[in-house]
Amino acid sequence: MRAFQFELNDRASQLLKHMIESYIREGEPVSSHKLARETRLGSSATIRNVMADLEEKGLVTSPHTSAGRVPTALGYRFFVDTLVTAQAPHDNEKQEAREALMPDKAQDELLQGATNVLSHLTHCASLVMLPRAERQILRHLEFIPLEGQRILVILVLNDTEVQNRIIRLEEPVSPSELQEIANFLNREFAGFDLHNAQTKLIRGLEADRKQINRVTMLAVNVAKHAFGAPKTNAEFLIRGERNLISIAQESGVQKLQQLFQAFTQKQMMLSLLEKMVDAESLQVYIGEEAGLEALQASSIITAPYALSGQVVGVLGVIGPTRMPYDRVLPLVEMTAKLLSVALNLEDQSPH
Repeated sequence: MRAFQFELNDRASQLLKHMIESYIREGEPVSSHKLARETRLGSSATIRNVMADLEEKGLVTSPHTSAGRVPTALGYRFFVDTLVTAQAPHDNEKQEAREALMPDKAQDELLQGATNVLSHLTHCASLVMLPRAERQILRHLEFIPLEGQRILVILVLNDTEVQNRIIRLEEPVSPSELQEIANFLNREFAGFDLHNAQTKLIRGLEADRKQINRVTMLAVNVAKHAFGAPKTNAEFLIRGERNLISIAQESGVQKLQQLFQAFTQKQMMLSLLEKMVDAESLQVYIGEEAGLEALQASSIITAPYALSGQVVGVLGVIGPTRMPYDRVLPLVEMTAKLLSVALNLEDQSPH
């Protein structure tokens, strides 16, 4: 959740919430007269002043052809972070998702089933990042100092794989410090995927630099070199692209064409999904927040799924910024949890 540079009083918050919900539901700019009639939070003149203040804060804007207002990307962000009231999935939606994600199915069937059911339930395009082809689980590591600030790293991965890597550090590290770093990494990260271990270590450092000693700082530096970039042959599935036609209706055909082009340029989408895997929680990117021009008229919502306790991919939806977040957020989260359960039960079943 981002920090906002402003606060809204209760009336402004309620009016913004009602305005965005009305716009999502009906697709028409919302006038002060309509808000006065439906909310009883003041006269049209009073509400007009409130809306002018919201516009000044960048939360709403007035289309040239209408006296009504529509939410901006910042308005949607404020709504999602502070105002949205999540609607629990209906019983029939839960049942449909459970049937699509029965644990007696093979992994590829489960992944396809997850995208199909999520697209159907949300009326958005759905996508799933396939599990990383090779998870490198750290079992043990050792360091052997060489000349010239070089170190031989011996990594025992998964069950039997051994990798040797030579790394060069920016500053000298004594043999005793090197042993202390090895002990620390083995104690804290044995059993972790290399990529997740590196991410957790770096986040811990960023969270409280003042409380971290030299050895931990060195451990971060060594881990960056020793663990390296994760091996991945990741791909993604996408379903329900026809549900994105509304983007062309609202933002123009060019925006839709850019989005479909991004789907064909797989590396662009995979880089975005990799970033969402690292977040390890439900994520919402609205418009330009995703960092891709092709998504400026869209929102993307993802949730991670796990295998053997490790996050291996994300499942989510792409739709217009004018999507019913109150329904879609819980549906994405529910489907990702059911997928995790099914994959782990399938992984334990005899073959």
